[in-house]
Amino acid sequence: MYYIGIDLGTSAVKLLLMNEEGQVKNVTSLEYPLYFPHSGWSEQNPADWWEAVQKGIKVLIKDIDSKEVKGMSFGGQMHGLVVLDENDEVIRPAILWNDNRTAKQSDYLNEVIGKAKLSECTANISFAGFTAPKILWMKEEEPENFARIKKIMLPKDYIAYKLTGVHCTDVSDASGMLLFDVKNKCWSKEMMEICDVKEEQLAQIFESYEKVGTVLPKWRLVLDYLKM
Repeated sequence: MYYIGIDLGTSAVKLLLMNEEGQVKNVTSLEYPLYFPHSGWSEQNPADWWEAVQKGIKVLIKDIDSKEVKGMSFGGQMHGLVVLDENDEVIRPAILWNDNRTAKQSDYLNEVIGKAKLSECTANISFAGFTAPKILWMKEEEPENFARIKKIMLPKDYIAYKLTGVHCTDVSDASGMLLFDVKNKCWSKEMMEICDVKEEQLAQIFESYEKVGTVLPKWRLVLDYLKM
């Protein structure tokens, strides 16, 4: 049996193929572009991630029977904002962890809402790269896009969603969004109200070791397809 690990980094996706004994059998890495449309902004196109992941899987499994791949696991860049509409289409380019456009919104959270309140709700304070101030930025600067949001997710979780149809994240990454009640391991009602988001827009939360789902029927033959 084999397992695939996918690490969706800021400049490239790294993939490895491991057997059931933990031996690494193949590795590959594929780069994708970063976009800086304005000073301090940092964005990527989620379609570039998805294309790179598919190409990477093709490289990994070229010498094995793809039916022997029994599982995939995902890691990646934290704090980024990916938003989908009701048709599961990406609304705007992903805003990355190293994007600094949200200084105003981050200051609002720290100084008006207050660091004590943030810490009580999320065990954290706001930084410009976190997800919550990005959501507030969209609400203020792109209200038409904000109104279209059906799903909010992190970069690696977009890839998991593409493959499984499950809107999911793990506890560790959720804790870096400034929306997560770390103590009670659930989305913070106070932070959702502050950011004007609904719980159904946010992901199901899993521990990192838990199975989140299975490959969608339309992708069940994806590994065989990618070998062609």
